[in-house]
Amino acid sequence: MSQLNRREFAQLLGAAAVAGFGAQAHAADADRYAMPAPFKGPGTGSLLHMTDCHAQLMPLYFREPSVNLGFADQKGQLPHLVGEPLLKALGLKPGTPEAYAFSYLDFERAARRYGKVGGFAHLATLVKRMRASRPGALLLDGGDTWQGSATSLWTNAQDMVDAAKLLGVDVMTGHWEFTYGQDRVKEIVDGDFKGKIDFVAHNVKTNDFGDDVFPGYTLKEINGVPVAIIGQAFPYTPIANPRYMVADWSFGIREQELQQVIDAVKAKGAQFVVLLSHNGMDVDLKLASRVSGLDVILGGHTHDGIPVPVPVKNRGGQTLVTNAGSNGKFLGLLDFKVAKGRAPEISYRLLPVFANLLPADAEMDALIAKVRQPFAARLAEPLAVTEGLLYRRGNFNGSWDQLLCDALMDVQDAQIAFSPGFRWGTSLLPGQTITREFLMEQTAITYPHTTVTEMTGETIKTILEDVADNLFNPDPYYQQGGDMVRVGGLAYTCTPEAKMGERITDMRLAGKLIDAGKTYKVAGWAPVGEDAAKAGTKPVWELAEDWLRAKAGSAANGQPGRIPTRRINTPKLIGADGNPGIA
Repeated sequence: MSQLNRREFAQLLGAAAVAGFGAQAHAADADRYAMPAPFKGPGTGSLLHMTDCHAQLMPLYFREPSVNLGFADQKGQLPHLVGEPLLKALGLKPGTPEAYAFSYLDFERAARRYGKVGGFAHLATLVKRMRASRPGALLLDGGDTWQGSATSLWTNAQDMVDAAKLLGVDVMTGHWEFTYGQDRVKEIVDGDFKGKIDFVAHNVKTNDFGDDVFPGYTLKEINGVPVAIIGQAFPYTPIANPRYMVADWSFGIREQELQQVIDAVKAKGAQFVVLLSHNGMDVDLKLASRVSGLDVILGGHTHDGIPVPVPVKNRGGQTLVTNAGSNGKFLGLLDFKVAKGRAPEISYRLLPVFANLLPADAEMDALIAKVRQPFAARLAEPLAVTEGLLYRRGNFNGSWDQLLCDALMDVQDAQIAFSPGFRWGTSLLPGQTITREFLMEQTAITYPHTTVTEMTGETIKTILEDVADNLFNPDPYYQQGGDMVRVGGLAYTCTPEAKMGERITDMRLAGKLIDAGKTYKVAGWAPVGEDAAKAGTKPVWELAEDWLRAKAGSAANGQPGRIPTRRINTPKLIGADGNPGIA
């Protein structure tokens, strides 16, 4: 990979801070979003980028990861910097609004001080402000938009489809969208989106003849500049999610086909070429080094809030790679200027969406209220009060995942629990009430069934090894999903830089080593096989609701009782010392 070396990378980050990123942390709140376009005259244009909002229409709390391990070429590079190393690299001071937005440091105190982030009504206000100062700007959506909330699940994604149209999305690609099934996706793309939003994905083909399922790209003109936006849907959808939901379609990175598309749009006159990607940051960094002609990759999937773009060298010059976080928490702002015979000038910022500092857009606010009204009572039903911080994002167990694992084991009388390594899911502060809505923000998928399986110790190790290789493989093209499977009941040691099949050791249950030949009772949820879906077992949210009510009970005033802070079951890590992706 022709990514920058460490000295060049440090210089890049230092330059970003000197250019005003660090200084912006101390700007007056009133001026925080006052950003005139940096380029004037012919050849200028702007793109706005959002990704991975996971159907979050309302403002929320979201804790950034304290563990985001990087290895080989990725070690010590963005996105694998967290906490203090990240703030130091960016020239940001702890305790500032930007430190709150981009890191997990002192999260609870910062959240109470700076408030919630995101919310489509507040995002809409920011989009309108940026467009007012940048006529012709396009809004690009990197996908994972239709999934992640109760209302998106209950309306079959219609709430998010309507919100995206009102927000003014111009171009979109996808991933979790496909878990509504290929018929529903095509119904939306060919119906609701027709003439309004271009859904592009060059890497989704039919299984029979290899035809394009969606247009691979769209050509747009911004202030007279022909701009090509190529779509790259999540390449491993049939592996990470149920294959039967997209039975007639095939996916992949399709490097050679991408190069052909780039060459084709340039032949048609494109002066600025963008890949709207849902690959994940590390995959995009490798891809950028292997194809030429892309000016920028606007990325998603891994939920990395990357404040500065990472330049990657390739045979055609260089490509800037970004990732715009998740949950509606950020809006990417890219300004460019093109001139014949010269590389384009590019300015990029990732803007945190502070709900306290951006008034709600009235029209979007009204739509959200209308969408939520029929479900208001169901959403608001209280289940318990959390005594500890509940969060998900990170390479290993979060406290939300631990809660689900504990519920799965208790209710199903299992010795071990596995919960998927999903990255989506909002955070709750200590003392907040866990409502049905908040629980659904961790569980709202179209294949939520719970399972109980008898597994040998050998099978348990194989599962953990497979997921670990998926996460820690030094070749990003073999990283095919989310974070490490969340584990309840089972203690283990993980050596991320070991060889495949040798990363998981010392597996223990109640202090005793797991016996490879012995059988254990393992609870789980979200099975990807069609047979499991047809089994009709209880969805995970129903199981968790019953467990929360039983565990918490009721307080003297009749309100829901309290759920103690979860003791998070994290593996012992070997060889990760000094990795700036762990804190």
